Amino acid sequence: MFFHRTARRASVVLGLLFLVPVLGADTPDFDTMLREVDQLGQFGDRDFSGVYTIVSQVPGQDDSVTQARLFRRDRSDQFVLIILQPQIQRGQGYLQTGDTVYFYDPESRRFERTTLRDSIQGTDAQNRDLVRGNLSQDYRVTDWELGRLGSFDTYILDLEATGTGVDYDRIRLWVRTDRPVVLREENYSVSGRLLRTLLFPRYANVGGQAVPTQILIVDGINDGERTQITLRDPSVAPIPDGVFTRDYLERVSR
Repeated sequence: MFFHRTARRASVVLGLLFLVPVLGADTPDFDTMLREVDQLGQFGDRDFSGVYTIVSQVPGQDDSVTQARLFRRDRSDQFVLIILQPQIQRGQGYLQTGDTVYFYDPESRRFERTTLRDSIQGTDAQNRDLVRGNLSQDYRVTDWELGRLGSFDTYILDLEATGTGVDYDRIRLWVRTDRPVVLREENYSVSGRLLRTLLFPRYANVGGQAVPTQILIVDGINDGERTQITLRDPSVAPIPDGVFTRDYLERVSR
């Protein structure tokens, strides 16, 4: 009897010892995963452009529709966003050069400093939603679990900012297990309050990169407010250097 109990205990211990490396092997390389998420939407040495339509819904109000043309040059951290509609705001725009973002108002003919977190025409959409991300540089994974969203198996990642100057102190991501595509993102304050939820139901292959063609943003503070972003006419055709300048914004707004 003693021999059998001892043998059973030994087999359990051996089983646990063999189980440890298996569990370790199943743990994803999060640093690599975040880099792949960043890289999937970046265009390297190629330029990117497209037209975005932003529909903002506020309970009790008519829908607000904004249309804007985006020009991006990821290799030098540059973008230009020009408002096309509504007519009253036509010609307003944003210019990023490196870490600096400017807003241009053709009525006053002045450039004012702003940030990537600045909302686009008062909607829940932000400049950062349309440009490349740097999750791998700004955040680290603090926890994770397996989950499912729609028909896709996902990694659910809890991210924490590694420094200051980020838009959100905490982020939660739903990333497909078969490829590094984000399906859902939740943005939190340092106190843990949910500020925004972003859903990415549709992607398109643009020059070999996965680009969201539809984004739904749900406001976590103002109940019932939401914004939908859709992309059309995406292109990786070269963009003249002169587009990424103040002179260009001033010229096209006339």
